Amino acid sequence: MRRRDVLGLFGGATVWTHHARGQSPVMPVIGYLGPESPEPFASRLKAFHEGLAESGYVDGRNVTIEYRWAEGQYTRLPALAADLASRKVAVIAAPGGAPVALAAKAATATIMIVFEMGGDPVALGVVDSLSRPGRNLTGVSSLSVEVSRKRLEFMHELLPTAAAFAVAVNPTSPTANSQLKNLDAAADALGVRLHLLNASTEQEFEAMFSTVSQLRAGGLVFTSDPYFAFRSQQLAALAVRYAIPAITQSRDFPIAGGLMSYGGDFTQSHRRAGLYVGRILNGEKPSDLPVQLVTKVELFVNLKAAKALDITFPPSLISGADMVIE
Repeated sequence: MRRRDVLGLFGGATVWTHHARGQSPVMPVIGYLGPESPEPFASRLKAFHEGLAESGYVDGRNVTIEYRWAEGQYTRLPALAADLASRKVAVIAAPGGAPVALAAKAATATIMIVFEMGGDPVALGVVDSLSRPGRNLTGVSSLSVEVSRKRLEFMHELLPTAAAFAVAVNPTSPTANSQLKNLDAAADALGVRLHLLNASTEQEFEAMFSTVSQLRAGGLVFTSDPYFAFRSQQLAALAVRYAIPAITQSRDFPIAGGLMSYGGDFTQSHRRAGLYVGRILNGEKPSDLPVQLVTKVELFVNLKAAKALDITFPPSLISGADMVIE
């Protein structure tokens, strides 16, 4: 989808409200809290709308959606969530990671909330349990956070002689500490050292890649974080420029020219979030809807990127990949 098509379809304003002609005054309103802007969220929005339609709801026909976009400034999420809560929407959709879910939870204890994230919502204190979420929240969780250590294992399998790897961490992420513990355990088991590199803004990305080159690390492993995932094209361009083997959580990274990705299927998780929002509008309670786990994890590899890096993928990685980009 071209940029102008996306903007034409979704609009670019931070506050995005759709009013259908002749809409009924009793039409329910969904508050949609997004961490980014509409364009990088396009494929996820499409999946969300598909799930919503499966439960019988189409924006502008029998439901209205009010959008609030943080435009990559996650510190704005609490205020945007509070604004949606003040409008007494029927349900708040909070997809796009733990920061969105936590902001929505802090904004209201009464309005129903459906989240979508890659981390463990119980460990983060979002819900009481997966089977019985409790209170006013439920949602969908993928395995993107839990498989961070597997990315290091894949990188080691690809580069078995490397003695050290760099790890990209967003220190503002609610899941950073748990991921680092898993990565440390994996590094000990593999007998490799880790160099931690912090980055929480786009301005820090280039310095991070430059540092990887200076450290002579075998490659760069990204922790799971929505801020990284939504900047896959920028990260892929830097990986190519600095000739760094890197692996992230999002398929968008190898599609944009990066080497590898391993993470949950975000289209499936957003579709399920949309389906849950519809079920709640149909009268079901969040406390009666167990948190869904998206168990599908995708491995994407880019052979063109590997060739440019003078790297050969072992047959085991090729045969186990969900997508091989040639």
